[in-house]
Amino acid sequence: MIFSKGSGVADSIYGKSQEPIRAVIQQGVEAFEQNSQIKNLFCMEKSRNFSERYVIETSLGDFQNVGENGAYPKTSMQEGYSKVIEPATWKSSFEVTQEMVEDAKHSKIKSRANIFTTSYGRTREKFAASLLAGGVGKTALIGGVKYDATSADGVPLFSTAHPSITKNTANQSNLFKADFSNEVLDTVQEKMQDFADDDGNLLNLAPDTIIIPNVGSLKRAVLAAVGSELDPESNKNAMNFQMGLWNVIVWPYLPKSIGGSPYFLMMDSKFKEDYVCMPFVERTPLTVKSDIDPNTDANIWRGRARFGAGFNNWRCIALCGAGTSGTALGA
Repeated sequence: MIFSKGSGVADSIYGKSQEPIRAVIQQGVEAFEQNSQIKNLFCMEKSRNFSERYVIETSLGDFQNVGENGAYPKTSMQEGYSKVIEPATWKSSFEVTQEMVEDAKHSKIKSRANIFTTSYGRTREKFAASLLAGGVGKTALIGGVKYDATSADGVPLFSTAHPSITKNTANQSNLFKADFSNEVLDTVQEKMQDFADDDGNLLNLAPDTIIIPNVGSLKRAVLAAVGSELDPESNKNAMNFQMGLWNVIVWPYLPKSIGGSPYFLMMDSKFKEDYVCMPFVERTPLTVKSDIDPNTDANIWRGRARFGAGFNNWRCIALCGAGTSGTALGA
């Protein structure tokens, strides 16, 4: 967090309150960031530019048996689809009245500072969660503003028809239609493990994260499916091979349903980082300045930040829910 004080503030009636309020804001921002799920689902990227461009490249071809003293075959990677992400500017403010300071209403002043930091953290979480869930369409409407929810290939992040830029592989799907069950979990895992690059090369994904909204019945079903030593849907004591494979994230900021039904997301967290699949671009950290409003004599605290997010490579994640228009799976 960057903090600046306007001229004359330190010498005014508000002077002694500047550092305590700054400390409250800074501690609140740090506490929210520690509990934030954004860093677990997006690739956190620092930027010094107006926008950032992300590019997908195809894999190299296979090694070849060239025989004794054979020449090195020429193989190359081809630039694939690309994505440009431009951070947006976000602002908010609150005021401390002169009467509050005169009457020593310190708890009220601290409360306003805490509400300010909560608002900032909540805005980031809601933006990231709404954009992710909005990936079932081409745009996500957040706070009355439309944001691009497509991946680099120009179709929604979650789609049944992700194209290949080289045309060397058929369209692929990472959007599936089914209620959650053990069998559906197994099937979505299998589908992700079969994802290929634009040249048809198997990517050897290893999904390790399940993300769900805060829905009680879904939480119980998911945790039973991945936390039981034995198959929770069988009375024959079959081994549950899914146990211990998953990090389950319950993100309350996600909408509880898509198309009227609960849903879950599956992700390969390592692939997400290695291929910068879902960048969250931070251009300017929260910058807070304090000055006096000459019309009201109030101490105005203004906060400004620049950040944005988008989707580059769709292959790190899949979504499944009965209310989607995805590829139907047998339950």
